[in-house]
Amino acid sequence: MKLDLHIWRQASFQAKGYFEHFALDDLDEHMSVPEMLDHLNTQIIKSGGQPIAFESDCREGICGQCGFVINGNVHSPVAGTTTCQTHLRSFTNAQTLYIEPFRAAAFPIKKDLMVDRSALDRIIQAGGYIGVHTGMAPEANTHLIAHNLAEKAFDAAACIGCGACVATCKNASAMLFTSAKINHLSLLPQGAPEEQARVTNMIQQMDEEGFGACSNTGACEVVCPQGISITNIADTNRTWFKKQISN
Repeated sequence: MKLDLHIWRQASFQAKGYFEHFALDDLDEHMSVPEMLDHLNTQIIKSGGQPIAFESDCREGICGQCGFVINGNVHSPVAGTTTCQTHLRSFTNAQTLYIEPFRAAAFPIKKDLMVDRSALDRIIQAGGYIGVHTGMAPEANTHLIAHNLAEKAFDAAACIGCGACVATCKNASAMLFTSAKINHLSLLPQGAPEEQARVTNMIQQMDEEGFGACSNTGACEVVCPQGISITNIADTNRTWFKKQISN
């Protein structure tokens, strides 16, 4: 299989970036995109060049660290799919691919396709911990939680923090990520006592990190590989407004 690649190269955040052209004609359609980059890097290293820097870890669609943009598609042209689970059979033979990192002011480029997502970690840290003493894992049936709430909390907790929602948003908002991290605790009894403080602190941290405001266009939900619903944003906004009114 052949592919015509134009890959973003940038030595550091301060350096000027550019697209570098590579033509590959020895690819297997069953390769994933990171495997293709591994194959390309082997050739680059053998020729004495600098390999392309990109992130990946699990390569099973769990961690989301592999994420970048392919022909304008955040993560993948395949819906609900991370970059590492995107295989070359998703493209046509001899197709031209433009591969570049996530673009957002809050995600400075470290090198090539690698971006700094630590702003998302700081948002989580701002939320703190739950205050109840949990002790050992209790018997599940002693906590009476409605099935629909448990499912909704689980769905929110499925967020892998990849930043795709930020990369696709015209405002570079992290509201889908933030609301999912808020709701997976706030929906359950253990997380309810700190709900309002958690919302206030995490949204404040999100703003301080330089993410834009949410305008509810819904693009974040479309590209999210875990299908996180924008109803999480509505729930978080409702709690936020209640806090403001009470003040």
